[in-house]
Amino acid sequence: MATPRKPRRRHDRIDALRALSDELSSLREQMLAAETELQARLDELDPGFRESARNLVHYLALRRQDIRPLQQRLASLGLSSLGRAESHVLGSLQTVLGVLHDLTGARVRPSDRRPAIDRAQGQQLLADHTQALMGPAPAQRDVRIMVTMPSEAADDYGLVHRLLRQGMDCMRINCAHDDAEHWARMIANLRRAEHALHRRCKVLMDLGGPKLRTGPLTAGPSVVKVRPRRDPLGNVLAPARIWLCSETHPKPPPADADAQLPLPAAWLRTMAVGDRLRLRDARDARRNLVVVETTADGCWAEAGRTCYFVPGLELVRNRDRRDSAMIGPLPAREEPLLLHQGDLLLLTRKLLPGRAASYDSGGAVLTPAHIACVPPEAFQDVRTGESIWFDDGRIGGEVEHVDTDGISVRITHARPRGEKLRSEKGINLPDSHLQLPAMTPKDIEDLRFIAAHADIVALSFANGAEDVQQLHAQITACGAGRPAIVLKIETRRGFEHLPEMLLAAMKAPRCGVMIARGDLAVECGFERLAEVQEEILWICESAHVPVIWATQVLETLAQEGVPSRAEITDAAMADRAECVMLNKGAHIVEAVRVLDDILRRMQAHQSKKSPTLRALHLAQAFTAPPAEPSCPAPAAAQRRRPKSVTQES
Repeated sequence: MATPRKPRRRHDRIDALRALSDELSSLREQMLAAETELQARLDELDPGFRESARNLVHYLALRRQDIRPLQQRLASLGLSSLGRAESHVLGSLQTVLGVLHDLTGARVRPSDRRPAIDRAQGQQLLADHTQALMGPAPAQRDVRIMVTMPSEAADDYGLVHRLLRQGMDCMRINCAHDDAEHWARMIANLRRAEHALHRRCKVLMDLGGPKLRTGPLTAGPSVVKVRPRRDPLGNVLAPARIWLCSETHPKPPPADADAQLPLPAAWLRTMAVGDRLRLRDARDARRNLVVVETTADGCWAEAGRTCYFVPGLELVRNRDRRDSAMIGPLPAREEPLLLHQGDLLLLTRKLLPGRAASYDSGGAVLTPAHIACVPPEAFQDVRTGESIWFDDGRIGGEVEHVDTDGISVRITHARPRGEKLRSEKGINLPDSHLQLPAMTPKDIEDLRFIAAHADIVALSFANGAEDVQQLHAQITACGAGRPAIVLKIETRRGFEHLPEMLLAAMKAPRCGVMIARGDLAVECGFERLAEVQEEILWICESAHVPVIWATQVLETLAQEGVPSRAEITDAAMADRAECVMLNKGAHIVEAVRVLDDILRRMQAHQSKKSPTLRALHLAQAFTAPPAEPSCPAPAAAQRRRPKSVTQES
């Protein structure tokens, strides 16, 4: 009789479980060793973040190695594979280790049961830190909504009121635009809306930082072009909306204006709804404007055909030549540089107006296109062969030469018909180790206003722990309030140094991280953006630090009024962060409404990386098909019976 093999199989299984237990014990020892090594730094942190920082250190120790084979073996036994343990990594590992000890009958030492954060405690710490940074969550939505203010928010109380009523939880003011006077009026409008709606809203102010940008361009003609919106057949869907304002006290145009024309204030005061303004535009084409609304600040007019306006052009009201006015000064229209693959572009140190390339009669280049780079100090860290990108990655090139005047760039990425490069467009040098300080003199000056008026300050282009330490020092020097800190991760170096920067930020009682996906995609490569943003979410969850998901969320909806399918999916994915940021646009109020609806719906289905299995309407509505008859059907019926889905497949 053959020898039974069941005992051997049992011994093999016990050996496999013991091997798993040994691997997990080794991982645990590595986590604790990393904590001991950094204990002095952990003691310097704010008491409310020390347990979170320990969990971050444990998670980093776990992720130093590839544990995928270990995960597969754990999953095959029905045990946790540690794939959702970011917020409670040591506690999760010790729980699995305890189950393995029970299965193998191993003796558990007291040191194997060290107190650690469990899943509920990890989630609570993240919720507490989020509330400390962003304020209480609204009903039925844990993810907050942040909205970037346009310039008109300083004077348009109604816009701020509608945004707050629709669901805005945090007002973002970009200090790269406007000034302290405008910022103060924006905040005053928010406080007024808070009082009216009995809601609270945080204020985040974003330091401009050492953003590299293109310089000014040679001014072209002062001309304003407007055109109605048409369908593919050329039929007018909506007329162009033109804001007629006083030429003596012009203000920024409303967000939904297609153009703004300055006119004499006395003439505007006599305007009435229905007046027709006749003109010959810059091409000598006959055109009409119809006044559709009058206000104390100006008038709205509509144009059903394309018009070109220039200064001095005459508008005649209701065919009365004696009742006319001239258009006042208009801003000069810059002449963008049209760049193609293979073109040479000179980036100059001197802040001279940029010009397009010039050619001889045979089409040969006489002088290449040139434009300034601001600030010019960036040139000292650029080397030949490094890549360079313009305007959020629309134009790419390679540095061919560096000298005292600037750098020569060979364009390598542009659409076949060319790309237009304008002034004030971002420049990214992902391969260059730039030594620019994270805070400019303007940032330090702006910080005084921020410390006195804002709840949160966002540090742009944070690249290392020293940048965060400098911000701490500058906030202390202000001597006023202590705003919370948000680190904007928008460079490759910032992403690579995120753990060190988090430990530096945790010295304050409130901090967060913003994934600035625009610059980050250019810096790390668009194909890596999904991977990079996932890693940032994991690292921040392990530190119980709230994350702001930013850049181009529902951007088509905010700007044009109609969302794309891709950005709806992107907005749904943003539910994994603690806050989502929307940029300004003519339809921003509608974008806030849609985002609020998406986040409320997704909250029932997803919590960070984990799906939450609420009852599905599909499952509740499903009715099982009737069972097949137990006796065989007649032969004729069998021939007529259609194939089942299983048979067809």
